[in-house]
Amino acid sequence: MTLFGGIEGGGTKFVCAVGTGPDDIRDEARFPTGAPAETLAQAIAFFQRHAQGRELAAVGIASFGPIDPDPASPRFGYVTTTPKPGWAHTDFAGAIHRALGVPVGFDTDVNVAALGEHRWGGAQGLDTFLYLTVGTGLGGGGMVNGKLIHGQMHPEMGHIRIPHDRQADPYAGFCTYHGDCLEGLTCGPAIGERWGRPSRELPADHPAWALEAHYLALGLVNLILPLAPQRVIMGGGVMEQTQLFPMIRAHVQELLNGYLQLATIQERIDDYIVPPVLGGRAGVLGAIALAQDVHAGRLPGLGSAAP
Repeated sequence: MTLFGGIEGGGTKFVCAVGTGPDDIRDEARFPTGAPAETLAQAIAFFQRHAQGRELAAVGIASFGPIDPDPASPRFGYVTTTPKPGWAHTDFAGAIHRALGVPVGFDTDVNVAALGEHRWGGAQGLDTFLYLTVGTGLGGGGMVNGKLIHGQMHPEMGHIRIPHDRQADPYAGFCTYHGDCLEGLTCGPAIGERWGRPSRELPADHPAWALEAHYLALGLVNLILPLAPQRVIMGGGVMEQTQLFPMIRAHVQELLNGYLQLATIQERIDDYIVPPVLGGRAGVLGAIALAQDVHAGRLPGLGSAAP
């Protein structure tokens, strides 16, 4: 049986899986993200072990960034200027392709998670939607008119600028480039620095969450207005604080102030801003979906015949 590989390469952990979809995962491995050579060797060993006697048709990679996702670029498949120690300018996709000899698809972790939700999760049947993950950082991706969002590179939705009342919130922000961009004010490390405790230790009624919902809603409005998505999916470790969702929805409605006369926002917002149906598996399942699309020629990949 034709099998597909998926890699979710995160800043703190790697998840590798072999299968064909959510109901057919043959095996899965998780390990910490260490130095590139050792981490990629672990991933390669996993696929070599599980490809024996069976056809591994392609591998999809959902990578932390920044990356080069342009198939026409000589650095396609590279992690580029990441602050992750040791990973800057790493040929991620190339290492996997050379070792396994199969086509390799490559995109950001959030774009690939969006693809997984489109194939099997909460974005089925939609052609324009957003996927945001709020955790160690804040990343955004999704589809517009049925295609994953790309321009000269990939979206960097976490680095948009939002209003910051420094009297109400004197915290300067966590982002090493911009300080108080959306990511700098809302990511998990920012919450920990601002309140002096890791976000997972804060109770549900802590004032941190009202401030978090306020900032995330500001960011969402700045994305909803230009892109007009049919749905917004929000995942990541911070969004496991489910009390955030009703607060974010209420803030979004307040900020829009009736400007968008859409039933999805005015009457059905509980179904408009939602957690991922695939949960924490969206990334690795999306990577399998990416591998399937590269194998079928629907998307280009390293070593693929697709245009």
